[in-house]
Amino acid sequence: MIVYDVTEMESFNNVKQWLNEIDRYANDSVCKLLVGNKCDLVDNKVVDTQTAKAFADELGIPFLETSAKDSINVEQAFLTMAGEIKKKMGSQPAASKSTGTTVQMKGQPIQQKNNCCG
Repeated sequence: MIVYDVTEMESFNNVKQWLNEIDRYANDSVCKLLVGNKCDLVDNKVVDTQTAKAFADELGIPFLETSAKDSINVEQAFLTMAGEIKKKMGSQPAASKSTGTTVQMKGQPIQQKNNCCG
């Protein structure tokens, strides 16, 4: 989730850098969601909804605006992200879904001592 402040243009301008960081350090299949927060501050809004939406569309990622203060679309943001993850997981071949590593433990069992202090 890439979250910027709709009342701060600098915050929105940093989104591109944050996305570059994600692309640099995360794997290719990472899900992204662009979120404009503080949509309740209509009079202070400087990042136009359509501008942000067009940017997200250009990147091929979902977009929505939220207000953490007023609980607007906060749950929807997490549900959208979960839906994107589920969609991506469903489209992966079965062999690539199992990314866990199996560790086999070997050794001798630890002997229990009679007293509690060693």
